[in-house]
Amino acid sequence: MAKLKTPDVSVVVPVYNESENVGLLAREIAAALEATSYEMIFVNDASTDDTEAVLQALKETYPALRVVSHRANAGQSRSVRTGILAAKGPVIATLDGDGQNDPADIPALYAQLTRDGAPENLALVGGERTKRKDTWAKRFASRFGNGVRKKLLKDEANDTGCGLKVFRREAFLQLPYFDHIHRYIPALMLREGYAAEFAPVNHRPREFGVSKYTNFGRLMVSIADLRGVMWL
Repeated sequence: MAKLKTPDVSVVVPVYNESENVGLLAREIAAALEATSYEMIFVNDASTDDTEAVLQALKETYPALRVVSHRANAGQSRSVRTGILAAKGPVIATLDGDGQNDPADIPALYAQLTRDGAPENLALVGGERTKRKDTWAKRFASRFGNGVRKKLLKDEANDTGCGLKVFRREAFLQLPYFDHIHRYIPALMLREGYAAEFAPVNHRPREFGVSKYTNFGRLMVSIADLRGVMWL
């Protein structure tokens, strides 16, 4: 039996009640990475709608699609980690499941990470959203939170809330895991001796579904997490 080729990049998408978005995202990922060896892993975080059924049906159209499901809702960071543990590629690209990140940006971030002449210890290229398509309140809260985090952690990241990141799987697996780690990946990469770079990416309005988070909820967990990362 012929050995299956290891993909160059694994795209990990955590989803919770995003049945209207997953089909469009799968199509856009396939189009963006048409010239690349890739797989896409959608992690269904115990959705209560028909997200899982939609994803299973999509596998007939997209052979590169893999579906992993949690038995109980575990949150975004654990869903990202589940996808990374299941991934076969040495490079991971993460996207939010709400459709606001643009899969068309993945090739440029991947090329920046793997380019000739890149720093030997470069492990992450993070997206920085330009012209954000969010409410004023969400943009203000994000700008405030990013400013405080950047000042305290000195991670040089202007937008760690952007779900679009490309990084080396091996490097991520060396990081200490905790819930909400996805907001602190640049700082933790630097802590482990890796280098991180950033690049502007597109941002789109949410077309379907509703946000699963509130500004107050983000603030409460961010305060506790920030203290922990500062200790690390």
